[in-house]
Amino acid sequence: MKNDLLSKYINKKKLQLSDTWHRAKVMKFCYLFLLPYAVLFITFNIMPMINSIYYSFTNFNILEKPEFIGLRNYMNLFLQDEVFQTAVKNTFIIAIITGPVGYIIAFLFAWLINELPKWVRTLVVFFFYAPSISGSAYLIFKNLFQDDAYGWINSWLIKIGFVSKPITFLTNPEYVMKVIIPVILWTSLGTGFLAFVAGLKGIDQAQYEAGYIDGIQNRWQELWFITLPNMKPMLLFGAVMSITTAFNVCEIPMQIAGYPSTDYCARTIVTHLFDYGFSRFEMGYASAIATVLFLSMIICNKLIQALLNRVGH
Repeated sequence: MKNDLLSKYINKKKLQLSDTWHRAKVMKFCYLFLLPYAVLFITFNIMPMINSIYYSFTNFNILEKPEFIGLRNYMNLFLQDEVFQTAVKNTFIIAIITGPVGYIIAFLFAWLINELPKWVRTLVVFFFYAPSISGSAYLIFKNLFQDDAYGWINSWLIKIGFVSKPITFLTNPEYVMKVIIPVILWTSLGTGFLAFVAGLKGIDQAQYEAGYIDGIQNRWQELWFITLPNMKPMLLFGAVMSITTAFNVCEIPMQIAGYPSTDYCARTIVTHLFDYGFSRFEMGYASAIATVLFLSMIICNKLIQALLNRVGH
């Protein structure tokens, strides 16, 4: 009985493999067109990732030959590196706040402005998307919260007599993250928001009419049973971009709080990676940090996909 089942399974796999190979031969010209992109993708994405995983098990300073040290980098990272623990805490705080909150805000605003006149919608889309393409959006907040009396908020607080000396917003660990998180939230809304706007405009209006005929009674039921199921690809894209942005925060904390920040209060995983990779040139240790970050992003993406697959069911 077991041999028969095994034989059937093997024959089924052979047929599937034969069918796949046949379809590949039929579509060989399509694969030839894809070949340039595949070569570039493997060269500049897959190979660096594999190299990074390999170097994470070595002691490598660029100048000397990599020395294999096994799991020592990971053990030091999780058991001895207190700054990395601070970086993980800050990164997950940023990810939890700016990821889901930014994702929901971007979708809600896209949903709310969908019925506005075209010129108003264009202005709102520009307002949300502009910070994500501007490399200096953080300068507004840096000028707002500057530590001296020339900072806009400190100047105003001193002028009205609320404080007698400037508040150190950008160097005091008590305030730094409270300043950085709104900046990250603002600059992370753009790409997902634009995808949501495009997705909402692509839904066939006849589905809404059919939905109301079938018993949908309000906008919330319309959102749950029609809008969200039709926007699964855009929702997934927005989730991936939201997670990627949240986990890759580096420049904004460095520019606002300094590098390094006071007591490493604004240190993130990518900032830690930048420190060891480009300041200390400890590429083995930096590769271990990059591998941990990569695995964390993969796990979070899988969880988000599992949640989104339940939408509309």
